[in-house]
Amino acid sequence: MSGCEDMDQCQNHFEAIHRKLDQLDEAIRGNGKPGIQLRLDRLEAAERGRNRLLWLIAGSVLTLAITALWKRLVGA
Repeated sequence: MSGCEDMDQCQNHFEAIHRKLDQLDEAIRGNGKPGIQLRLDRLEAAERGRNRLLWLIAGSVLTLAITALWKRLVGA
């Protein structure tokens, strides 16, 4: 094993790995504050809202353009 020559050294090595894993878990889950997972969910929700808004705007512009073209062609 690399870095583990005796039991105490291995124990210290595993404790350091455990602390790092705890830090990663706290960053992902948040532990009382917004973590990466919650922030990602918020970003995805905002993106879905933006997409809906863009489709609504595109549909409105297309409807206005077709209406204007129809009025010009028919002369109503």
